[in-house]
Amino acid sequence: MVKLFDEDIKTTDRKSSKGNQLKFERDGFWYKADNLGYEGLAECVVSALLHKSSLDEKEFTDYEQESIEYNGNIYRGCKSPDFTDGWKLITLERLFLQTYGTSLNKMIYSIADHTERLRLIVGQTERITGISDFGPYMNRLLTLDALFLNEDRHTHNMAVLMNDRKEFRLCPIFDNGGALLSDTKMDYPLGRDVYEQIGQVRPKTFGETFEEQLEISEKLYGNNISFTYSEKDVDSAIKGLSDYSTQEKERVKEIILQTRRKYGYLFSK
Repeated sequence: MVKLFDEDIKTTDRKSSKGNQLKFERDGFWYKADNLGYEGLAECVVSALLHKSSLDEKEFTDYEQESIEYNGNIYRGCKSPDFTDGWKLITLERLFLQTYGTSLNKMIYSIADHTERLRLIVGQTERITGISDFGPYMNRLLTLDALFLNEDRHTHNMAVLMNDRKEFRLCPIFDNGGALLSDTKMDYPLGRDVYEQIGQVRPKTFGETFEEQLEISEKLYGNNISFTYSEKDVDSAIKGLSDYSTQEKERVKEIILQTRRKYGYLFSK
């Protein structure tokens, strides 16, 4: 358990569309306290399974379970190492606001066509930053969102890194806490039919369904990620997370195995 204080609170523009999750930074680690359910469980399991993907380890953030004491309360949660390495994390929302003086979120939702929304983000981000492969990066991000049902991907948790010379590079994938039906407080209570809830979950930005969002990204930028994890790997990822109940962990496993079957073409034979 780690005890954190007001001076450790991380005040950035990386907001969630589902409420105010407590976030902290201390001694080279970022900490997040669960707010609506088992966000820390989702972060830890997703990052563990990304080790069974075609991603390099530097392309995503590793999360570990961590109990957090703050202001006299104990929270379940997770921690991750600071991956910025002296660079500055710039969310796309802030990048577009600084460049164009207007909200990227407003720009996106002024466009009805979902394909054109993704074209806008990729084209303008590449123009601003000089990053040439942001389209394949977005495909990887949206593939993960489909595979793990991350409903909370928005302009505050898509980002790039910038150094003091205003050079840019891709940001490791982070913030998957909205995945795997982690919101048990409001939208996906424990004890309900998990397959019915899987059918209810929706993405936020580039499509009405995860299937549509993924199809759009693959048509524009191809398929840029594959996976090898098995049921045994899922069991291993879940096993050590002692702060979470058997019911929560069994539901997470059921969701992962269901989406693995659904998107079987993403898995190496």
